[in-house]
Amino acid sequence: MAARFVRRWDAVRAAARSSLLVSCRRWSGASTDTVYDVVVSGGGLVGAAMACALGYDIHFHDKKILLLEAGPKKVLEKLSETYSNRVSSISPGSATLLSSFGAWDHICNMRYRAFRRMQVWDACSEALIMFDKDNLDDMGYIVENDVIMHALTKQLEAVSDRVTVLYRSKAIRYTWPCPFPMADCSPWVHITLGDGSTFQTKLLIGADGHNSGVRQAAGIQNVSWNYDQSAVVATLHLSEATENNVAWQRFLPSGPIALLPWSDADHTDFIDTAGAMLQYAVGLLKPTKVSARQLPPSVARVDAKSRVLFPLGLGHAAEYVRPRVALIGDAAHRVHPLAGQGVNMGFGDISSLAHHLSTAAFNGKDLGSMSHLTGYETDRQRHNTALLAATDLLKRLYSTSAAPLVLLRTWGLQATNAASPLKEQIMAFASK
Repeated sequence: MAARFVRRWDAVRAAARSSLLVSCRRWSGASTDTVYDVVVSGGGLVGAAMACALGYDIHFHDKKILLLEAGPKKVLEKLSETYSNRVSSISPGSATLLSSFGAWDHICNMRYRAFRRMQVWDACSEALIMFDKDNLDDMGYIVENDVIMHALTKQLEAVSDRVTVLYRSKAIRYTWPCPFPMADCSPWVHITLGDGSTFQTKLLIGADGHNSGVRQAAGIQNVSWNYDQSAVVATLHLSEATENNVAWQRFLPSGPIALLPWSDADHTDFIDTAGAMLQYAVGLLKPTKVSARQLPPSVARVDAKSRVLFPLGLGHAAEYVRPRVALIGDAAHRVHPLAGQGVNMGFGDISSLAHHLSTAAFNGKDLGSMSHLTGYETDRQRHNTALLAATDLLKRLYSTSAAPLVLLRTWGLQATNAASPLKEQIMAFASK
C-alpha cells in the first residue's frame, strides 16, 4: 500500500510539474499597492505560528510580513473551567518551535498535560506495544487549540511593527507573476481581498487548510481520498484518581479508540447514556489476560456538550512550492489522526521553511526564488510522504479482522515491542 501511494503521488507530481503559472497581471510599471516581503494566507495554528517564526527571526528584522485571517480575532481573557474538545497533541519538536518565539511560555502558564507513555494494542489479539523512555521524559503534550492560539496571538501583538494581521480578511483572487520576465507583467503575486483592497507580495505562503484556495489558484494538483469514516471527540471524566500521563490506543476493526491524558481525574457517580456507551468501548481496551501491561482508567462520564464529529481523509499536494508560492500544514497534506501528527507536520513545515527563508534573507536572496523553496520542499516531502504512507497503511491494516492480516500485525507489534532500537527510532521520528 505504501509503495502504491508513493507511485500514485509521483505520477501526479510529474504531471503537475509540466504546467506553468501563466496567469499574469498586466503591469504599468508603477503601482500604489503595498508590497509585502511575505504574505501568509490563513491565520489558524499553523499560519499564525508561521508569521511568528518569521516575525521573531533576526534576519527578518527589516521585512514586512502580512497575516490574513478570515475569522475574527480570538481573545481568551480567562480560561474556561470546562475543557475545549478542540485539542492538539504537541510533540517535543513542536514545543521547541513554539519556544523559539516565546509562545510555549504562555502555554505553560495556562493549561496543558504532558504524557510520558503510550500503550497501543490490537482488538483481535493480545499483541501490544509500549512506548516510553528510561528517564520518563515527556513524549508529548495535549493542549487546547484555544490556548495555543492565544499564545500565538500574544506573540504576534509583540511584533506588530513587523507583522501586520488583518482579521475578517479573505483573499478572493491571486494573480501570479509571468513565468518569464516581461516589461508589462508584475514581478510579484497580486492579491485581492473580498473588500476590494489589493496588495502584492514577494512570497505567498498558503496555510489555508486542506481545501486550500492558494493551492487551487496555483494549479497544484492534490492526491486525496476520503476514508468514509468520521472521528468523534469528547472530554471524559475518570472514575478514579490516576497519574494520568499515559496515552492509550486500541485498534478496532471499526477504527481506533484512544484515551489521551488531559486534566486531573474527576470523581463522580453520574453516567449518562452516551457515557455508558463509551464506557463499553473503553472496556474493550482492557486485556482479558493478566499481564504486566498497565490498565487504562475507567470512565465515569462524558461531557455531553463536548462531543463533536468530523470526517477523515488523506490528502497530499503534488508540489509544495511554485515560484513565489509555498504550501504548509493542511494545505500541503492531510493525515488520519491515529498517529496524532496532523499539527506537528504543519509545525515541522514551519521549522524547515523558516530556516530556508532565514538563510535566504541573510544572504540577500529573493525570498520567492525556487533556489531555496525547493530545499524546503525536499526536506518536508521526505518526512511527510513517509508518514502519510505509513499512517494510511496502518489504517487499512487494522480495519480488517481477516486471520492472515491479524497474524501479520500481531507479529509486527510483538517484534517492534521487543526491538528497543526500532522503538527509539519511531519515537524520535514522531517527536520531530
